[in-house]
Amino acid sequence: MSNIVIVGAQWGDEGKGKIVDLLSGDIQYVVRFQGGNNAGHTIIVDGKKYVLHLVPSGILHDGKVCLIGNGVVLDPVIFAHELDVLAGQGVDVSPSRLKVSAKTHLIMPYHKALDMAREKAAAEKKIGTTGRGIGPCYEDKAARIGIRAADLADLSLLKAKIATALREKNVLLASCYGVDPLGVEEVFAEIAPLASRLLPYLTDVSSELEAARKAGKKALFEGAQGTHLDVDHGTYPFVTSSNTVAGNTAAGTGFAGSGKDRIIGILKAYTTRVGEGPFPTELHDAVGETLRRNGGEFGATTGRPRRCGWQDIVLLRESVRLNGLTEIALTKLDVLSGLSEIKICVAYEYRGQRTDYPPQEENGLGAVTPVYENMPGWSEPLEQYTSFAQLPEAARAYVRRLEELAGVPITLVSVGPDREQTISR
Repeated sequence: MSNIVIVGAQWGDEGKGKIVDLLSGDIQYVVRFQGGNNAGHTIIVDGKKYVLHLVPSGILHDGKVCLIGNGVVLDPVIFAHELDVLAGQGVDVSPSRLKVSAKTHLIMPYHKALDMAREKAAAEKKIGTTGRGIGPCYEDKAARIGIRAADLADLSLLKAKIATALREKNVLLASCYGVDPLGVEEVFAEIAPLASRLLPYLTDVSSELEAARKAGKKALFEGAQGTHLDVDHGTYPFVTSSNTVAGNTAAGTGFAGSGKDRIIGILKAYTTRVGEGPFPTELHDAVGETLRRNGGEFGATTGRPRRCGWQDIVLLRESVRLNGLTEIALTKLDVLSGLSEIKICVAYEYRGQRTDYPPQEENGLGAVTPVYENMPGWSEPLEQYTSFAQLPEAARAYVRRLEELAGVPITLVSVGPDREQTISR
């Protein structure tokens, strides 16, 4: 079974959805293995815009089977809404094409209430959470009091589990954060009606993938967020609540099969970050505003403006190492058009020494000084080009330099938002 893993090489928002959509052509299965609806994948096909939060990006290709693995946390309300929106856009989201692991944990109303209450109370020490209840849901999973998708088949069990969870959650909400407690019947009344909607989608994802392997079919594993938001390996504590690295594909799907031939890191031509946390190459000037405006750098999930800065090779080297990247897909190269000079951070100065990898201490990344290398920019727009040779020499030189510094080939270059505006090398 020849498989592909797609991960973000930065802090998310790299354009993974477009690349997953592009590579799904000769793939039979597309699988989400972590995260929740804090992810936002925007895909443009023939000028039509689709925004996905939980449904894998392969859904836009006819004949693909899309799986949501046990490593995902799923908000049943958002999932049902996303199904309705996609169906309204003419996308087939029937249970024969889209399946959810019965082991997937569900985001409940009290998870969202607790997430928002904590962030509000954090004041100047905010993490930058989306408030979608992702973290509290993963907490319950680890504490062994979570509600899984399969529990929707037994409504008496569902209600009992809600009651168990609320005994603790209501103490936190009321006593720690001054928020009104939630009632068992109130929560049950919101979730129970969704059972009949979700149950037809439930399956054993692990068995589905094993059967696919035996049949010689191909799978693409789609990550959410980015490497440096990984709960273990990212810029802790300013991270997401799951493991975003390629190694989590096995745990997040129950598929440990070999043959993950390609591990592709999606890299934006510059760097962005949403929310709080250190960002060594962040630009607080007109160039940063230009990148935000020209790149449409506003979150697909929250609408928050993204912080923008120069390319950071130090972080990229770490992404290559952590994920075992075999190649890179470079996105949004077109956004750099019009800049007379482009900078690349090639190293850091940290505690009086030059380093090629990020410091491992908490908040160490906030104490580094970027070491920049300057390259000439280009003025021409790139959207009309269909081959690498057609690009301006300065653009080609920039791509080659990133490739050299990363030590990994750049095999795809995106020069516009549409599916077709991608150059294969």
